[in-house]
Amino acid sequence: MAWLLCLFRPDKVKALVNLSVPFIRFDREINPVDVWKAVYGDDYYISRFQEYGEIEGEFAEVGVERVVKEYLCDFPVLLPKGKLFKRPLDEQITLPSWLSEEEANYYVTVFQKTGFTCPINYYRNLGRNWELLGPWVGSKIKTPAKFIVGDKDLAYGMPGMKEYIHNGRFKEDVPSLEQVVVMKGVSHFINMKNQKRLAATYMISFANSIEKINKNLVKVL
Repeated sequence: MAWLLCLFRPDKVKALVNLSVPFIRFDREINPVDVWKAVYGDDYYISRFQEYGEIEGEFAEVGVERVVKEYLCDFPVLLPKGKLFKRPLDEQITLPSWLSEEEANYYVTVFQKTGFTCPINYYRNLGRNWELLGPWVGSKIKTPAKFIVGDKDLAYGMPGMKEYIHNGRFKEDVPSLEQVVVMKGVSHFINMKNQKRLAATYMISFANSIEKINKNLVKVL
């Protein structure tokens, strides 16, 4: 969503530090939902999310607490019917060091009230979004940007993703991309696992550099 905000309203975004998911060029002829299904199969989470109400029913059988903790801990991308998660349902989930029981329970409480349909609908609408983005095929992200990803992130390990990020095509699509940071031993939810390191090492310094550039530009003008 942040990349698209930069694409549609660059006047509203001074700079962007994006985590985990790079801006990916879109093709007028290739529906990304079809691509993911062809590559990963019917059990891929985006494929499973397309049928309205189906995955919600399966999540309800498992229970909100189990679903939330499975996603926070492991972020499963394959959801086979009848056996959504790898570990047995009677096996207790041990939370990682970066996630407290209190924080996990907060998310559980929220989703017990709201259900999962609203966030899942984002994935159901990916095909429609692709259709609507047709006029922007070939457009570039001109906002100054930094991209941070963990080397254990499943998105980083997708076929062709590393080549896209590191071999120049990402930079072609985001000409003002200033840096790509690959954090070792880190998977998804970087903002939760490495808050202090993100802020101190990457985000604050980037914000300061952008502010300095803007001040110098004002002096020139």
